[in-house]
Amino acid sequence: MASEPAYQALFLGAGAQMQCGVGQFTRLLGEGIEKLDPGSCITLTLTRSEGSLAEIWRAIGSARNVVCNFPIVAWKRVLFRPLVALLIARLRGRRVMLILHEWAGLHRLRRITYLPALLLADTIVMFSPLVRRELADDPLVGWTARKCVLAPLPPNIEAPAGIVDSKLRQRIAAAREDGRLVIGHFGSIYPGKQPNALLRIGAILRERGRKPLIVYVGSFIRGVDNVEQTFYARAAELGIIDDVLVSGYVASGHEVFGLFSQVDAFCYPLDEGLTARRSSIIACAQTGRPVIVTGPTEPDEFDHHPRFRELIDRGAIVLVPRGSDDEVYADSILAALELPSVQARFDFDGWWHEVAMAVRAQFDGLTPSPGIAPDNAGQTPPQET
Repeated sequence: MASEPAYQALFLGAGAQMQCGVGQFTRLLGEGIEKLDPGSCITLTLTRSEGSLAEIWRAIGSARNVVCNFPIVAWKRVLFRPLVALLIARLRGRRVMLILHEWAGLHRLRRITYLPALLLADTIVMFSPLVRRELADDPLVGWTARKCVLAPLPPNIEAPAGIVDSKLRQRIAAAREDGRLVIGHFGSIYPGKQPNALLRIGAILRERGRKPLIVYVGSFIRGVDNVEQTFYARAAELGIIDDVLVSGYVASGHEVFGLFSQVDAFCYPLDEGLTARRSSIIACAQTGRPVIVTGPTEPDEFDHHPRFRELIDRGAIVLVPRGSDDEVYADSILAALELPSVQARFDFDGWWHEVAMAVRAQFDGLTPSPGIAPDNAGQTPPQET
């Protein structure tokens, strides 16, 4: 008679290679669920060199649910192992949970690689009603939106007790002391965040004599689009290339918040408007500096996420009406700087507790198909989360 699987959930990860925001989310989510139910989760590492078919088979046999947060690692490097794992999970009667952060904003080639995962998933966890609608409107896989559940997205980086100084921070501090207005933008730089739109706002502020310095804390995503070349070409065209700094990859939260400490305001002009999946904006809000961002498209965007709504209600996040021109964003930045700083205790653990509860609720009452052995007897289990 087959024994019950030993673990509630198997997370698919990429080990030390999981340095991006999605990888950080996978790690913190596993830790959050472990706090709720110690010993309930394990992680299987899938990279080019790790995660053989035998290892995938054994690991899936040891857990009731298989959780995949796409992309596991740089999507063009590891395409097939996660999909093979999800297929084996379905064949073995395990529950498949796909965590999907965006859809229409993904490059079409990346969406194509995600299609099998959408079909194999029993549940699709999303963080934004807008993204769920984008999936529902897809003519090919729109029907999979029926599998979607919404969860509240937490920030993937916590403001530390102290900060780390750096040469870049010193450079920004010197510019600030010289009377420059420092506008920040945090997170990976890619077309979906409209990084070039902030350049236009910077040009307007320069015309007004405000001496802006636009600091992008993050790095360009390497892909098929020439994002970096287009970005610098646009900055040169606007005549503000000397007013732009890009940090590149920043290794620690202490260094990130060291840079944040020299920012006067953050700004995100977004075509899609603010959505509840923008963890980078939540991270910026922890600083107490104003975050100016385009208003949401969906009226119910934050109904499932009262903590995010509270940031808006108390003015930590300043919404600019959709359809506003760049002059309005410049006005909003300057107006926000005239208001008192909004600093409040940020319950980082509470945010993560809520998303862990939401995802954990999808595990309850789910069991593998009868008669399926876990195949973990006498085996060393994969690394625990």
